[in-house]
Amino acid sequence: MGVVIGRASEFFDFFVYAIASVVVFPKLVFPFVDPLTGTIYSFAIFALAFIARPFGTTLFMAIDRHHGRGAKLTAALFLLGTSTVAIAFLPSHNTLGSAVVWMLAILRIGQGLAWGGTWDGLAPLLAMRAPEGRRGWYAMLPQLGALIGLIIASALFAFFLGNLSAADFFDWGWRYPFFVAFAINVVALFSRLRMAVTPQYAALFESGDLEPQPVIDTLRSEGKDILIGAFAPLATFALFHMVTVFPLSWVFLFTSERPTRFLIIEVGAAFCGLIAVFASGVIADRIGRRRLLAGSAVAIAVFSGFAPQFLAGGFLGETVFMVVAFILLGISFGQSSGIVASKFTPKYRYTASALTNDFAWLFGAGFAPLAALLLSSHFGLPASGGYLLSGAICTMVALTLNRRLELAASG
Repeated sequence: MGVVIGRASEFFDFFVYAIASVVVFPKLVFPFVDPLTGTIYSFAIFALAFIARPFGTTLFMAIDRHHGRGAKLTAALFLLGTSTVAIAFLPSHNTLGSAVVWMLAILRIGQGLAWGGTWDGLAPLLAMRAPEGRRGWYAMLPQLGALIGLIIASALFAFFLGNLSAADFFDWGWRYPFFVAFAINVVALFSRLRMAVTPQYAALFESGDLEPQPVIDTLRSEGKDILIGAFAPLATFALFHMVTVFPLSWVFLFTSERPTRFLIIEVGAAFCGLIAVFASGVIADRIGRRRLLAGSAVAIAVFSGFAPQFLAGGFLGETVFMVVAFILLGISFGQSSGIVASKFTPKYRYTASALTNDFAWLFGAGFAPLAALLLSSHFGLPASGGYLLSGAICTMVALTLNRRLELAASG
């Protein structure tokens, strides 16, 4: 439960910022350009957190080694909560000028550094230490937090957008979810600290499975497998932002409807995704995690070829796109964590898994909304599927390469 609460708090922060990147920051921070350009600038700042994340891992692994797991989690969640709540106090560009752009960028980098420190390593370890035939189920459990965070963030923004005037929303309404994010982080901190002192957690630490190592040494020892592990879930992580952030920007910029309706559609589709995450555990235990990820990559590749244009199909088209996309996302995301963790040397497994996670988000998701919006605004909605297709191809290549290396090692 502590793992799910912790992941939900991280992703709530994440999605509060992501939604604000579409409906708030283009007008608040970039009013000097047209809405499309403002959203592109906003998505560029959005990507800064993913660039900062590996540096955060480096920083907080050092804190972990010298001061312990509790100090690391406390510092990381404090930085995350502080960076998030500070965004709520941002003035408008009309009040402060271009300084507000730099302030937003700095706070976004702070969020990214903090996410690097909140990594607890339990998602891949749960899968590795699961009973035989139950790895898929145990790997799925921590992933539930992501969709729970999305549902709460989307519902909160939908409530304020639907019940406040535009003036009130841009004056104070959009700030409230960022305050909520700080409160949720406090709850997550205590939940994780309680988890960190359990006998099971202590045993994992003493066995070396949760022992932090210097990042440079880890890259030198495990660099090849870290790279393969980062590209193995690329299709999933690309789809993650293609279904959660980009569609909202398209609807907001290129249709006449308010974002409230689409956020409600997103909440409903995310519940379908939750069910799919549970299903992924059952399916993976029957056919294997690698085979499920490979099949998901093929399905995502097919989806990328025809589905994006559904966003231009009104309520029905948007609903079909979101429900199908979230089902695909739930099945693949449910098994995306730590697919190659067992290949890491036990000494470096904890740090290598953290870096793998960082690079997977950076390569697969960090630039997805920006790339999709640029492609679709210049070449039409079908072109946005190109980013998804590239991610699916990378996943299939990485899984194939990983399989060949395993066969070579065993032969």
